[in-house]
Amino acid sequence: MEAKSLNGVITYAPTSREALMKYAFDNHKIMVAVNAEKILHATDESRKLINRNLGYPDGIGAVWALQKKGAKDVVKIPGCELWLDVVGQYYTTKSFYLVGGKQEIIEDTVTQLKSQFDGINICNFRNGYIKTDAEELALIEDIKIHKPDVVFVAMGSPRQENLMERIQKEHQAVYQGLGGSFDVYTGHVKRAPEWWVKNNMEWTYRLLSQPSRIKRQIHLVRFFINLHLNRY
Repeated sequence: MEAKSLNGVITYAPTSREALMKYAFDNHKIMVAVNAEKILHATDESRKLINRNLGYPDGIGAVWALQKKGAKDVVKIPGCELWLDVVGQYYTTKSFYLVGGKQEIIEDTVTQLKSQFDGINICNFRNGYIKTDAEELALIEDIKIHKPDVVFVAMGSPRQENLMERIQKEHQAVYQGLGGSFDVYTGHVKRAPEWWVKNNMEWTYRLLSQPSRIKRQIHLVRFFINLHLNRY
């Protein structure tokens, strides 16, 4: 699968969600969402973290940057949708382990997944409040015991990626960081309506819904200016 360097962030350019998932499973990869903010604010540390793993275009900014670099037919793959694509594709043949969110959120997530995907094998789960080294070691040991094929970690970046790398050293599997996806899936956080998502204006909806995000969104203007000037 083709990949491009975007401000030093190696980002793969999948032509379909199925292609990305197959690559991840064939190579036991940690899938990391790449968006305009991660490209714009890339540091040596964040670049190394993403480049060790499988960065994919989670936002339209990353897609446009890949297209600027000559990647044809690349598709945007929102992480909050991708993990459900993984479940939908593999729930009859693979096992899953879920980490993240508040206790009520993770319990709601597991209940909803079992209702939506009849027979899904969720071998275990726990909330995202891992406060001590002992708790992390206990999690890793539990994952080694259950040997899941897929591990989803919803804790926010880069904490979730760092944790997934530590677990991956002890247990080979497919991993994906999900941020707040469990909250969205269970309806505790509302995502932008379908029209805004399909027209690549989800960021606009978020800004209108939360005007306090204006400072964060201003950085996106810088990203698009840099993109237009071929600085990536």
